[in-house]
Amino acid sequence: MWSTRPETPEDGSAIRAVALAAFPTPFEADLVDALRADQQAWIGDLSVVTEDPAGEVVGHALFTRCRVGDGPALALGPCAVLPDHQGRGAGSAAIRAGLDLARSRGENLVVVLGHPAYYPRFGFTPASGLGVRAPFDAPDDAFLAQALDPARPTPTGLIRYPAAFGV
Repeated sequence: MWSTRPETPEDGSAIRAVALAAFPTPFEADLVDALRADQQAWIGDLSVVTEDPAGEVVGHALFTRCRVGDGPALALGPCAVLPDHQGRGAGSAAIRAGLDLARSRGENLVVVLGHPAYYPRFGFTPASGLGVRAPFDAPDDAFLAQALDPARPTPTGLIRYPAAFGV
């Protein structure tokens, strides 16, 4: 039912509209715009949109560069879906596609601060189990991480988010 692809330059307004509709404030929409402008954080093909059968952008998942200790990692978020399409797999499709793209690029560590009942379905577990710490207080079951190739080592230590996150 859903198709996914990396965003194109023409998708910016549709992605912003999805985030504005999905969240109660413009914070997440503004965050996506700020991350897009950060050349050190932005990885264009890891901004993934979900389209409905008519080709309308209905979902978005963003993976940007962060650092854990001295090593590279990815931060997942924001993720958003138009309210009329929530709970139908559009967000999951974008996240899965993004994880697959990240894996194919040779990325290994992905972190997310998110709902503990949602993100484990994609393979995320408490980040503390991988030696990753947040720069803020976060419940262990909501600050999550995933090694895309468990046979490879992952960086450990404190996560440093892009400046746009404000932490």
